[in-house]
Amino acid sequence: MRCRSLELLYFGNHFIRINKFAAFDLNSMFYHTSKDALSLQWYQNEFPKVKELTHLLANVDAVNGRLIDVKSNSTLFDDDIERDMCTFKSLVRGYVGSAFVQHKMKHVMTSFVLNAKHESFTPFGKANEREPMVVDSLTKVSNFLSVSAQQRKLVRHKVCSQVTQHHIWTGALKEVLNGFAVDLDCLSSRGLNNDALLGGQIVHSCLNFLTETGVFSDPGSSSWMKLSSSKMFDFGDPQKWEDVLVMFNDLIECCKKETRLKLHVAKAEIMKEGLLHIRDVSVDNSVGYKEAQHQESLVRKKLSKMLGHSSRCLFTLLLYYLYGRVVDIEVDMCGGVYPNGSNDKFCLFMGRILTSDSEKMVGRGVKQLDRALGIFKFVWEMAEMKGHLDLQGHMWCVGADSRILSASIGNCLVGGMLAPLAPKSNIIRENHLQSGRGVRLLAISYISNTLGRNKLRE
Repeated sequence: MRCRSLELLYFGNHFIRINKFAAFDLNSMFYHTSKDALSLQWYQNEFPKVKELTHLLANVDAVNGRLIDVKSNSTLFDDDIERDMCTFKSLVRGYVGSAFVQHKMKHVMTSFVLNAKHESFTPFGKANEREPMVVDSLTKVSNFLSVSAQQRKLVRHKVCSQVTQHHIWTGALKEVLNGFAVDLDCLSSRGLNNDALLGGQIVHSCLNFLTETGVFSDPGSSSWMKLSSSKMFDFGDPQKWEDVLVMFNDLIECCKKETRLKLHVAKAEIMKEGLLHIRDVSVDNSVGYKEAQHQESLVRKKLSKMLGHSSRCLFTLLLYYLYGRVVDIEVDMCGGVYPNGSNDKFCLFMGRILTSDSEKMVGRGVKQLDRALGIFKFVWEMAEMKGHLDLQGHMWCVGADSRILSASIGNCLVGGMLAPLAPKSNIIRENHLQSGRGVRLLAISYISNTLGRNKLRE
């Protein structure tokens, strides 16, 4: 393993770390797919590495492709931490698939969650259920839920009618640009190249454009209040959405070589799909209310007609519509869907891997699982699938105390983790967390940090 001292430099809302390396190296690899992981001795040998990584990454969370310092809610830009996080999560996936963890998991599931008649069901028992997944399109969600072609048409129709509204469209674009602006502002003090610095000016121009178009799209204003624009700035000739498309192309070109902005560049590329479909629509801010409403209606019609079921742009609009965010949702273990007690009941389970069981870290994990499971539940209901879908989320961390948490979220089960073995699962507390979804979250942490004191058993 690599031992290192860390120096964190704080810039605005971001930390950038400088590494000082010492003696030994930890290779980043996918342990959960390694054949060596079948050996019980492997688990015993690798656990010190898991503990060391847990200590190293204790205050770091990986959310939607970004590393976050949990204490300050700041972004970390560090390739070494990213590799360590990948190694840590891969090791944990290997442990979750081990016989001793699966046995304990089956016992807990039978006792607290599922109908006792279905003892064969154990979450994450299959290797493909422990793989990570980025939830970034309706097609991916529909494939996962086995939604039929006819039902997909129904989902797309229902989604498009809501998420292509003008204020949703412009709001999503602003969210993409604001994310760009925050990181450009942070990284500008770290020596960005001139092209990337120029990207900051393009972002500012795009936001000004969208702010001006928003004069007519505020759904809370009465029609008689929406008079002709006073023009916050002069665009010259009547504008079209093609002008925004040109600015997005220039922004991508300026920032594509800056790896620290790769997530923003990718999202800008995704939003270009929608801009291409509406590039011929005018944005004339000198017109009155009725003309402006006609322009907005054209935007909605074109987006509804052209954005397909597999469109990542459409999915981004859905994320903004549901959560006010545009970043894709990641889960560390994709899980699956199983029958749950009867012919018309099913259980969807997914998992998150945490580096600590602190209140902030658990809260972040719950929020991520809530969003991920909520998207699948949303598509299930929009597709009018037969049967009821229960939601179950699992969170795993090293050395957590055994406990049950009851919360109002999605029917999630949060499983704690590691160090095989804890011979007993003692529930030590129960409390209630608040969320806006109104569905129960069951959180169970049941494997304590005992490796080194106990021998592994089959």
